[in-house]
Amino acid sequence: MKGISTVLLLLLPTLVGIFLGLTVLIVTATLTPEPVLFLLAGLVALCLTNYLGLLLVTRRIEATREKRIRNIYFVGSTALVVVFFVVTALTPMGDPQLVPAAVEDQQFWELPTGSRIAYVKVSAESDARETPVIFLHGGPGVPDMKGDSEYFGGLSQNGLDVYIYDMVGRGRSTRLEDPRGYTLKRDVADLEAIRRKIGAEQVILIGHSYGGTLAAAYTASHPQHVSEMVLSSPGDPSPSAGGTSMLFHLTTKEKLGVYALLLPPRPMLAYALLQVNPEAAHNFAGDAEMDARFDRVYNRTRPALHCEDESPGPELHGLGFYAHYYPQSTSSPPHHDFLPDLAGQDIPTLIVKGSCDYLSWSSALDYKRRLPDVRLVYLDGAGHNAYQDKQEQYMAVVRAFLTERPLPQAAYTAERSPKGYEGPP
Repeated sequence: MKGISTVLLLLLPTLVGIFLGLTVLIVTATLTPEPVLFLLAGLVALCLTNYLGLLLVTRRIEATREKRIRNIYFVGSTALVVVFFVVTALTPMGDPQLVPAAVEDQQFWELPTGSRIAYVKVSAESDARETPVIFLHGGPGVPDMKGDSEYFGGLSQNGLDVYIYDMVGRGRSTRLEDPRGYTLKRDVADLEAIRRKIGAEQVILIGHSYGGTLAAAYTASHPQHVSEMVLSSPGDPSPSAGGTSMLFHLTTKEKLGVYALLLPPRPMLAYALLQVNPEAAHNFAGDAEMDARFDRVYNRTRPALHCEDESPGPELHGLGFYAHYYPQSTSSPPHHDFLPDLAGQDIPTLIVKGSCDYLSWSSALDYKRRLPDVRLVYLDGAGHNAYQDKQEQYMAVVRAFLTERPLPQAAYTAERSPKGYEGPP
């Protein structure tokens, strides 16, 4: 028993040293974005705490031999912790860096905002209407240009030019050197630059998830340039809204698979650094490495985007970690509250919500209450990616709305969520 007590006593300074070392590392990262400096500060804190703690708990040792054993323990325990940290936190993760699925005729816009944006245009099959469609993907870091051009490119049959693009920091578009540039304001500025680039006085915006938030924010600041708007499973418009976790929509086995990718020391440390200093996080683990890990995390969460027993949809690659997670981090300031500017805008708007959407019902109502000309369509048996789960039904509603025909199903007018709605209130 005495031997066990001695071991525990010797372990205590090492455990405290690990805790203080990590604390000092994070605190130092708030002051400098240089990995060498904040990692060195954490190492010094670990060594000092471990050594001084060992001196304290063994202060009554007088024998030279026992002092030598204490010193050997200090060197061994410190070396073991450092080696473990190097292997698990400093060694790049090595996930496969896969590019997004190829899209025929994909091109780039060079915008005056400094963004280089990958896009594809699906041209109208007949005489094009003057007002084109711009589709805005979700995430905010989850583009699917190939899939979205196939789903929404079908509107070309209705005489509409359709543009699908990867927002800055996502897909094939350029990454920013400083993650703090990934803001809703930047995305609005890019969208306005795109409108000017294509020479359209007005556009039709179809925004999915975060893309719905972007569509609404753009409309609030540029209402004269939006003729119609479709908000598909729109994101929460609240300035203080964080990312709503999809994990509660997964099985226990699926959650464990996600945790296995999120909880190792290196991704955990990168995420912790992002909360206090995005530049430090970016210097510690760059875009290529974190995008590759985000690809794997996202692809394991895909079942949460659909109703149970539905196909999880295609795997996606080339996603944008920092563009996705910085806006949801504690280091990101709240975006401008655009709802007051959106209120009263007489722009025809369609909101689509599926019964298995993991986002709250109230997020859709926030838009519905502000806009005077709005219809909400509820699709039973559809998840967050309703256009994948109920493609024919979804597109029939969108086509009818954009061609000013009666909707194929009645709009949902009640304030309370439908009885079968599975998301938060």
